[in-house]
Parts: sequence; C-alpha cells; structure tokens
Amino acid sequence: MTSARIDTLNRSERVASDSVNSSQVAIQVLERAMKLMDVLAMHSQPVALKDLAAATGLHTSTTHRILNDLVVGRYVDRVDSGMYQLGMRLLELGSLVKRRLNVREVALEPMRELHRLTGQTVNLSLQQGDEIVYIERAWSESSGMQVVRAIGGHAPLHLTSTGKLFLSVADQRQVRAYAMRTGLAGTTRNSITEIDRLERELALVKRHGYARDNEELELGVRCIAAGIYDDTGKLLAGLSLSAPADRLRDEWIPLLQRAALKISEALGYEGSPSA
Repeated sequence: MTSARIDTLNRSERVASDSVNSSQVAIQVLERAMKLMDVLAMHSQPVALKDLAAATGLHTSTTHRILNDLVVGRYVDRVDSGMYQLGMRLLELGSLVKRRLNVREVALEPMRELHRLTGQTVNLSLQQGDEIVYIERAWSESSGMQVVRAIGGHAPLHLTSTGKLFLSVADQRQVRAYAMRTGLAGTTRNSITEIDRLERELALVKRHGYARDNEELELGVRCIAAGIYDDTGKLLAGLSLSAPADRLRDEWIPLLQRAALKISEALGYEGSPSA
C-alpha cells in the first residue's frame, strides 16, 4: 500500500472519529440541558445557578454555559443575576402540542385493545348540550353478539353511562336545571325519571369513579363508562363498554378505567379530576 493511500485512510479514520466524538458531545449537552430543565420544572420559584449545578451534578461553569444557550433559545429565562426559571418558549411549544392532540386519535388504540380484551363494543362519546354524541367505536364482526352504536348517534345524558359522568361533575343547580329542561323523559321501565333518584345515582358515580346504564336507554343493553380528562383535569369525554345485559361483567371495570386513564395521560392529564 502506498504512503499516499495510507495517509488518505488515516484522514478518513480521523474524520469518522471526529464525527462520532461530536455526536457524543452533542448528545451529552442535550442530556445535561434536559436535566437542568427537569430541575427547574420542580420549582415554582427561580432557582440559583449554584443550586442547579448541585442538583444536576454539573460543574458551575458547565451549568452556566448550557443555561446561557437555553436563555438564547427562550427555553429558560434569567430573571435575576444567577437566578433562572423555565422560559415562555416551552409554553408556546406545549400549546402547539396540545392543539395537535385529538381525543379521537389518541383513544383509538386503547379502545381497540379494550375491545380485544372484552369482545364487546367500546364507545367514545362527548357531551353536546343535554345529550352525549358517539364519535368513535371499536368493534369487530368476528366477536359475536355486540351492541353497536352508530357514530354520530346521540342520547340523553341521564339515560347513558357517559352522560351520567358529565352530570356527576355538574353542581346541583345545573343538574336540576337539566331535569327541568328535559323532564327526565324515559325510554324503558328502568329509566331514571325522578330528580331525587338521579341525584342518588350521580353520588354513586362520584364515589365509584365510573357510571352505569342498567337497561335505562334500551332494554337488554347495559353499559359502563369511565371518564377521560384533559391536562387541566376537566372531564373531556367518556369511554364506555356496551354489551347485552347478560354479558356485561364487573371484572371489566378495571380494564375500562385503565384504558380511560391511558387516554387521559396521553392528553396531558396528571392529577385529580376537577369539576
């Protein structure tokens, strides 16, 4: 092999090595920047440079250099000499992500998994005035007898499991106003048509964290529903299982609640539901 050929190979190896080293350094800087932002996220008040360095195990000069870069990008704000807090750029990015999140898209996979586990129809519903409207479902023709709700179909709040979820987060005045508007009309002998009985039912929903429809909308059909919450803890939608009355099993309730929680968490939910 000629010396020129050897020199070319050596240069190529050095370039490749430098590229690998540069990538490693860049990844390391990103990891350190994320650590710093995680520490800042744990504090409601600005944090001192020395405290950030101590919390992350970084040298003070390294911490200062990374923070300066984050300040330039508006990911971190320098509020005083040596004091830092998370920047407005993170709020802007969070708002963009939130706008992209669609409860229907986020819910599809958990719904399909819940259908696979139970063999029954899974519905996703929203409140629309005094009714709930079905916006998505998971079912399959191969699963035998199922109760299939039409997408776009609607039903009164007080006759459905998801509707009761929404009524349960309303105050007593709002529930009574709903009762006055609708007259609590029923469709089966099991329908709840008295305000006192409805209020007792809603108290159970609050206590248990899920709601039932015991053949109240349609004879021969029972449903259970769990709430889906957004990043503010507000009830956004209901996830329900609908089945022939003799097939609905209480052991599916934890599966339903886990699926609803998974969807909620994907939408940014972290805490307790808010009214």
